[in-house]
Amino acid sequence: MKKDLTWKVRGTGIALMGLTAVFTVLGGVGTVCVAWGAEKWKPFAVLVPYKPIYQWAAVVTLIAGVAGIIVTYALLRGERWSYVGALFILLVGFGTAAVKMYYSNMLRGSTAPTNFRAYVTVLTLVVFLLMRLPWFWNRTDFTSPPTRFGSWATPAGMSLFTGGLVALLTPVWVGPTHVVDGVNLVNVIRVPLLVGGVTMAATGAVLLVLAGFGRPLSLARSARSRVAGAASAAARGTRP
Repeated sequence: MKKDLTWKVRGTGIALMGLTAVFTVLGGVGTVCVAWGAEKWKPFAVLVPYKPIYQWAAVVTLIAGVAGIIVTYALLRGERWSYVGALFILLVGFGTAAVKMYYSNMLRGSTAPTNFRAYVTVLTLVVFLLMRLPWFWNRTDFTSPPTRFGSWATPAGMSLFTGGLVALLTPVWVGPTHVVDGVNLVNVIRVPLLVGGVTMAATGAVLLVLAGFGRPLSLARSARSRVAGAASAAARGTRP
């Protein structure tokens, strides 16, 4: 009998897809400042002639990030199109990252911080492609809706909590490439990062806690169901 890997495989995919979606949204938001105002900061003045490219990259990246959130939710619900949709969004997200990395490296000799988003996107894409291998695919049901609370709460909670931490720590991991005259330009969007980061981290933490409570309850229900089934079978067996 083949072992059902549905929640291990889908859980991994959901967690990575959610994290990638968060990075993609942050990448789109972070591009807005140079895409429409590169001339305001001397280190980014070289990007001015290429602002239309960065503007398109910012818009497409934001759309891909929002679509990634929708796909993550679709994966949670077990929508039939969610797997193919995830592959498409990952390819689009990596494409925008690759374009930005090419021009950033050519114009200012650095691909940070977009390279980090690209690495996370590639990791998620590789995992999703591995899911299509027969050994995983034939043991996984991507269309089944969640039947246990902990099944979807754990990967969703992990994605939200990690994404929240990433948003809160953005001034730290993006700072080295965004400090101009001693001022960290990430502080321009510090309030949205704080609000969004705290909201995601808190929601993720709550879901993880609920998942922790949900699993024992699910096991208890399963145990009661087995006991009731055994009792019913025994009762039937004693009938004349």
